[in-house]
Amino acid sequence: MKPINHVAGRAYPFGRKNVDTDVIIPAHWLKTVTREGLGKGAFEAVRKEPGNVFDDPEYAGSPIIVAGDNFGCGSSREHAAWALLDMGVTCVIAPSFSDIFSGNAFKNGILTVALPQAAIDRLMEVAQTDPIAIDLESQTVTTQFQDRYTFDIDPFRKHCLLEGLDEVGLTMAQGDTIAAFESKAAQERPFLSRMPAAAA
Repeated sequence: MKPINHVAGRAYPFGRKNVDTDVIIPAHWLKTVTREGLGKGAFEAVRKEPGNVFDDPEYAGSPIIVAGDNFGCGSSREHAAWALLDMGVTCVIAPSFSDIFSGNAFKNGILTVALPQAAIDRLMEVAQTDPIAIDLESQTVTTQFQDRYTFDIDPFRKHCLLEGLDEVGLTMAQGDTIAAFESKAAQERPFLSRMPAAAA
């Protein structure tokens, strides 16, 4: 997982409320055995709408989505986070998120920023023409027009995102402690390491 500290650039001014995971990535894309290529299916139904922001070349490659309330509701598919990453999105700003989506986003290195609706309205306006910047260390969202919004984040999630630590990375970071425990256990309970394998 790539570390996240500063995310800056143009943002998709999406703003739609109650966007569920089937809108983010439709079910027929879940047959894939790899995470790569899911970005092509992201917001497929929305992209069929004339003038949608996701096909507007002005926002191509934007790392940020400014969305509406209850983003990521619906099913628990982790493919939604994979699809966002594959299209280059590393931060979503919205008034609120589904708990399951927020968890999946975090585990895959996507920062979810919850801000009041008034801040979302202002960022939607700025996103039409100018970039937005998010600084995780200071927990702020800023614009070049002196807008500054602070957001809350769980300290553990913040640490993991800043360090680029997923669940495997967290375990590997404890390698010395695990090795010491196993060595001590082998000395104190050697019979455990000599137990025969269970019968098939």
